[in-house]
Amino acid sequence: MFRYIITLLMFCCISFHVNAEVVALKNNHPDRHVVVKGDTLWGISAKFLKDPWQWPKVWQLNRAQIKNPHLIYPGDVVFLDMSSGTPQLRLLRETITLEPGSVVEPLDKVAISTIPLNVIGPFLNQPLVIEKNQFDASPRIVAGQDNRVVLSPGTRVYISQIEEGDGVDWYVYRPGNNLIDPDTKEVLGMEAIYLGDAKVTKYGEPASADIVKAKEEIFTKDRLVAATDIMQTSFVPHAPDIEIRGRIINIYGGVGETGAGSIVSISRGSSNGIEIGHVLAINRYGRVIKDPEFSKEKDRASEAKLKELNFDVNRDAEGKPIVNFRKDATNANNEPLLEPGMIKLPDERVGLLMVFRVFDRVSYGLIMQSTQPINEHDTVQTP
Repeated sequence: MFRYIITLLMFCCISFHVNAEVVALKNNHPDRHVVVKGDTLWGISAKFLKDPWQWPKVWQLNRAQIKNPHLIYPGDVVFLDMSSGTPQLRLLRETITLEPGSVVEPLDKVAISTIPLNVIGPFLNQPLVIEKNQFDASPRIVAGQDNRVVLSPGTRVYISQIEEGDGVDWYVYRPGNNLIDPDTKEVLGMEAIYLGDAKVTKYGEPASADIVKAKEEIFTKDRLVAATDIMQTSFVPHAPDIEIRGRIINIYGGVGETGAGSIVSISRGSSNGIEIGHVLAINRYGRVIKDPEFSKEKDRASEAKLKELNFDVNRDAEGKPIVNFRKDATNANNEPLLEPGMIKLPDERVGLLMVFRVFDRVSYGLIMQSTQPINEHDTVQTP
C-alpha cells in the first residue's frame, strides 16, 4: 500500500513589515490560498491586501529582486502566519512523494504571471511607438514582385536597404497617429500600425525579403523595423521612487472610455523615470470652471499681480484681460496656467494601472482597477 508523504521542499518567509508605511490587510482575507493555473500575482495579492500594488513591500523585494522575483507555481500555497505577532506571508511548496522515493511533478509546470499575458501579448514584441528619427531611418518597401500592389504572404518584396548583420526577421508597419502630450501639445512619438512579418532573403541596397505574415494589407512605402525575441513577461508591481505625473493619451480597442483589463498609453516614459512594473494611480482630471464670485475688482487685482510677475497684460474689445506669458506657461504639475477668474477642480482617484512596456517618452499600461470609467486625458501619477 502506497503511503503519501507531503514533503516541504521550500519555505519563503517574508515579512509584512515596511519601514515607512503599514500595508493594510484586506477585510475577510483568507488564511491561505492554493495557487492554481490561471492565477496571477496581482490577483493573489488582492486576496490578502487592500492595495495589491504593495506586493513587493509585503515580500520585501529589493531593487534586484524586483527585476528577477521569486517564481510561484500552481500547487504552491500562500498562507498568512500570525504566530510571531506580526503578519507574515509564507510560501509553502508541496510535492507528493511516492514510495520508494519517486517524485512526481508535471513537466509543463509554468510559473504564474503577474498580469494576464494573453491581454498584453500583442503589445509586448511588436513595434508600437516610433521616434521621428527612427522613422526617417527605417528601411521601406520600394517594390513588390511582378509589380503587385497588394503584398500578401508568400510575396517577394524589395527593401530600400538592409545590411548583413541587421537581422533576418523584420516587422512591417505603417506610421499611425502622432502621440501628443495633452498639456504641452508636444509630439512625443508616432504610433506604429503593425501590418505583418517579413524575412530577409538577400542583403544589400536594395535588399529582398519574403512576406511571411500579413495582419493587414501591405503596400509599397510601408516601413520595416527589426524584430526582437526579447519579451519581458515577468513583472513586479511597485510604486515609482519619484513623483511622476502624466496623462492617458490613448485608449485601445476603439472605445471612448474604458475600465479594468484595458490597455492605455501614457505621456511619460523612461526619460521621465518610468520603469516596467510601475503602478500609477489614475485620477479624473478636474474640470476648469469659472469662479462664480469672480469680479472686475478681483480682475484688476490679479492684473496688478501678473504685472509684478513680469507678465504683459492687455485687454480685448470687451475689456477682458489678455495675458501674454513671458515665463513658463505651465505650473509645477506641468499644467497650463489658468486665466484670471478660472478654477481647476481637484483630481479624483478612479483607478490603478501597471506599466508593462516603456519607450523613451511614452509607455503602455494595463488598467488593473477602476471605480469609474477611465477616459482619455485622465491623469496618472505616483500613488
